[in-house]
Amino acid sequence: MTGVIGQNHRRADGEAKVRGTAIYGMDYTERAALHAKVLRAEVPAARVVRLDTSKAQAMPGVWAVATAADAPGLSGMMALKDQRVFADGVIRYIGEPIAAVAAETPRQARAALAAIELELEPLEPVFDLDEALRPETRLVHPDWESYQTMVPAPREGNLAWQASTERGDVDAVFATAAIVVEDEFRSPRQHQCSIEPHAAVARYEQGRYIVHTPTQFPFLVRGRVAELLGVRPSEIRIVVPTIGGGFGGKLDSMLEPLACVLARKAGRPVRIVNTRAEEMATAAPRENAVVRLRTAVSEDGEILAQEAEVLSDNGANSSGETVACANIPPLVLGGTYRIPNARYVSKVIYTNTPPTAAFRGVNGPYCVFAQEMHLDHIARELGMDRREIRRRNVLKAGEAMVNGQVLDDAVLTDALDTVERMSGEATPSGNPKALRGTAVVPLTWITNPGPSGANVKLDEDGSIVVTAAAAEIGTGAVATGIRQLVAAEFGVPFERVVVTPPDTDAAGYDHGAQGSRTTVGMGNAALDASAKVRDQILDVAAGLLEADVADLELADGAVGISGVPDRKVTLAEVAGAALFTTGPIAAAGSFAAPPIPFDAGCMVGALFTNFFAATYHAHFAEVEVDPDTGKVTVLRYAVAQDVGKAINPQMIEGQIHGGVVQGLGFALYENLRLDGGLVLDQGLESYRLPTALDAPPIDIQLLENPYPHGPLGAKGVAEPPLVPVAAVIGCAVADAIGVPVRSLPLSPFDVLAALRDKRRDEV
Repeated sequence: MTGVIGQNHRRADGEAKVRGTAIYGMDYTERAALHAKVLRAEVPAARVVRLDTSKAQAMPGVWAVATAADAPGLSGMMALKDQRVFADGVIRYIGEPIAAVAAETPRQARAALAAIELELEPLEPVFDLDEALRPETRLVHPDWESYQTMVPAPREGNLAWQASTERGDVDAVFATAAIVVEDEFRSPRQHQCSIEPHAAVARYEQGRYIVHTPTQFPFLVRGRVAELLGVRPSEIRIVVPTIGGGFGGKLDSMLEPLACVLARKAGRPVRIVNTRAEEMATAAPRENAVVRLRTAVSEDGEILAQEAEVLSDNGANSSGETVACANIPPLVLGGTYRIPNARYVSKVIYTNTPPTAAFRGVNGPYCVFAQEMHLDHIARELGMDRREIRRRNVLKAGEAMVNGQVLDDAVLTDALDTVERMSGEATPSGNPKALRGTAVVPLTWITNPGPSGANVKLDEDGSIVVTAAAAEIGTGAVATGIRQLVAAEFGVPFERVVVTPPDTDAAGYDHGAQGSRTTVGMGNAALDASAKVRDQILDVAAGLLEADVADLELADGAVGISGVPDRKVTLAEVAGAALFTTGPIAAAGSFAAPPIPFDAGCMVGALFTNFFAATYHAHFAEVEVDPDTGKVTVLRYAVAQDVGKAINPQMIEGQIHGGVVQGLGFALYENLRLDGGLVLDQGLESYRLPTALDAPPIDIQLLENPYPHGPLGAKGVAEPPLVPVAAVIGCAVADAIGVPVRSLPLSPFDVLAALRDKRRDEV
C-alpha cells in the first residue's frame, strides 16, 4: 500500500465541512450553558481607582461576575510571564478585560456589564516603538523586573525582550568596505481574520475544568489556563471541536480562562464567543515592526558584513509568540545569504496597544521584505543586476547560516533556476500606460521542531486508530497527511485509518499546529507507534499462521506468508486473536527533534536557536502598476518549494495557493489601523482582505529534497509560502515604478506618493 504516499487523497473531514454539518467551536454549547460577556477597557492606559460590581451581581439572570480578584495568576506565552486574565489595578490597552459576567441571556449579561461602576485615573500612554525605549518614557510595566522568564535575556523598562546574534569582526569590516548601504523599512499589523472567531465553553465538575475550544495548541492552552487560574495543568481538560481557521491566532489562550472562572463561580457551564469587533480589537495580530539594515559590500557585490536593528511591537503583554520568537529575525536575515560578519539585534517592545501574537510566518515576512528591498538598493549602488547579486551571495549546500548551522541540503540555487524557467510571459491588462516590473526572491525557512506523542491501536475490525492531540486547522495535515503515513505503514486503505479529535485527557503531548510541524512531528510519532504495533501484529499472525515472522508480509489489510498467496489472516482476525492471547494490540510513539550543531556562543536571549528541517524556496512575480491610480495588479506568480517528500501533493499546492494570497494581503492591502491605541478596523468591511479577484495565476513546482529525520523524508510546507510574498511583490513594484518602496502595504496612495516623489526629484 505504499501507493498511499504521494497520492492526492480527499480530506477525511471535507464532506462535513462542505455540507455544513461540522460542529465548529462557535457552534458548540452545553445544556444549561450561561452566556458570558466581557467589560473591556476603553482607554489605553489608566489606573483603576474604583471597581464596584455589586449592582451587576444583583441583576436578574446574573449567575457570576468575575474580576482580577478571581484569577490572580501571572502567565505569558512560554518566555515571559507578564499577563493576567483581568486588569489588575492598571489598564494597559484598549480592550483589556476588566470584568466578566455570566447570565441566563446575552441581554442580561450586557445589562449587568452596564451596571458595573468603574472609576479611572488616566496615565500617559506609550505607542511609538522608539519613544517607548527612551529613558524618560513612562513604563508600561513598572514591575518588569519581578516577572518570571524561561531563559535569561536583556530586558529593561519597556524593552520586554532582546535577542541578538553576532559573528565575526563587524566593525573592522565596515571600516574597510568598498561601499556601505543603509535603509529603514516599516510594516503594519496584520490580522489573522479567521472565519470563526475565538470561542470557548467551560464547565467545572469534580474539581476539574473541562473546556471545549477551537485551539491550534491544546496543551499550551491547558498550561496557560492553569497558570492564570493558579491550578495544576492536570486540573484542566481541553477538548477541540472542528476549527474554523487559525493562522497562528489560535495558539494561545484567549477566552478560555474567562469561561473557566465564570463556570466555577456560577456552578453551570459558560459559553463565550467573541464578536467580530472584539476579534479585531483584542485577538492578537501579527506585530507591527521597524527593520533598520546597514550592509558592507565589496566592489563585486559580495556581502561582507551586515548590521540590523529590528523593533517589534509586543503590545501590552507577552501573551503571544512575539517574545518567544524574538530570535527569528536574526535567523531569517542570516539564513538565506552568506553573511560572514553580522550583528543582529531584535528588540520586542511594550506599548499601550493590544498584545500581538503569532501569524503564519511569525516574525519573518517583514524581515524578508526589508532584506530583499535592501539588496535591490545595494544592486543599484553597484550598478549590478538584481538577480546576479542574489545568486552571488545565496547560501549553497555545505555553507553555514549566521548561527553557524551548516545547511548540507540547501537547494536555493535550484529553486532560483526553477522559477526562472517557470517565469514565462505574462498577459498584460491592455493599459498602454501601465508600468511593469518583475522580481525573484529566495528564502530559507524553518519547520517547527516541537515534540509530539501519539498512541496507535489495532481495532477489533482491523482498522487503525490514532489518538493524538494534533489539531486539524485546515491544512489537511491531520485529515490526510497523518492518515496516509499510517495507512502506508500498515498496508491498509486510507479510509481504514481513524484519527481521534484532540483531547488532552486522552492523547499525549503535542506541540501544536504551528510552524508547519504537524506532518513532521505527529507523523514521526505516529510512525514510531505504528512500527511497534506492526511488530505486535506480526507476532500474533505468526502464531496463527504457524510461520516465522521473517516470512510474513503485511499488505491489503491482511498478513500473509511470502510466496504462499493462499495463507493469510486478516487484521480483524489478528486483533480478535490477540484479545485473548497477548492482549489488545496498541503502542505509544514519540518524536523529539534531533540536535543540530550550531554556534550557541553567538546568540543571547534566543529561544529559537536554529532551523530544524530547513526548507528552501524561490518566488517569482510580475506586476503591473497603473501610474494614474497607483493600483498594483499581479500578472503572474511562480513558486518553487522544497517539501522534503510530498505526502499529498494536492494538499501542499493548496497550502501554497493560500499562503501566496495571504502574503498578497500583507503586501498590498492589509493594515490593522490603530489611533491612540484604538483599533479602527472593527470588522471586515474596512479591513481589506484579498479576494479571489485579487489572486493571480500561481504556477507551482514542488522540489523533493528528502529530510532524513522527517517521516518518509517530509518537511514542513504550510507556513513558508507566505513569508517571501511581500518581498517579491515589493521588489517587482519598485522595478515597475523605478523608485524604492520602504513600507507596507503598498496601497495605491503610497504607490502614487512614491511616483510623485520620483517625478519631483527628476525635475
